[in-house]
Order: sequence, then structure tokens, then C-alpha cells
Amino acid sequence: QVQLVESGGGLVQAGESLRLSCAASGTIFSINIMGWYRQAPGNQRELVATITSAESTNYSDSVKGRFTISGDNAKNTVSLQMNSLKAEDTAVYYCYMNVKSRGGYDYNFWGQGTQVTVSS
Repeated sequence: QVQLVESGGGLVQAGESLRLSCAASGTIFSINIMGWYRQAPGNQRELVATITSAESTNYSDSVKGRFTISGDNAKNTVSLQMNSLKAEDTAVYYCYMNVKSRGGYDYNFWGQGTQVTVSS
């Protein structure tokens, strides 16, 4: 079984920065995709950013130019540097990994979520 543990959330003012980190533990053969999603109250969970094993990145339009995702497949970690935070970035942020097992099957895993609150 794989567990994802997030850290780095908190309360900041608009314009400030935060860095989220996520570490995976357990039996991992390889990681296909790592990413971050978020869910604000009353909203569906939405993609923030993803990074593939080939280091190809994808960002939602709302965070392009402000957030940067980075991953370390050797350490099974993924981070999200969030700059110029806005009140609308307030949400619970979830770490996500699509992991390949030794048997060749792909599995999705989620972290427990970390709260990011941006005051205006």
C-alpha cells in the first residue's frame, strides 16, 4: 500500500507565498504522474498542476505563471511552489500520484489534504 503525506499548508495574506510538499511511502515500482488538486467549499475537486515522469508539466489556467510544480521520482516526492497567492486560491490541496506496481498495474493514490487559506 502507498501513503501520501502532505505538508506546508497554512494561512497567508494575499500576495504571499507557500510551498506544499508531498512524500510517498510504501511499495512503489515507478511513478507515472504526480500532481496537486484542490477543493474549495461547495466546489468540485479541480486540477491545479501535474508533472509526468518525463517532467512534462500541466497547469490550470488559474495558476499559470504563479505556481510551479516539481517532482523527484527517486525520492517519491512532489512539491508545489505557490507565489502571488490570491483569496480564490483558498482550498484544501490534495497530493495525487499515479503509481505503477511491480505487476505492471497502475493505481491512483491521494493524500489526506492540507488547508491553504489566503486572506485578502
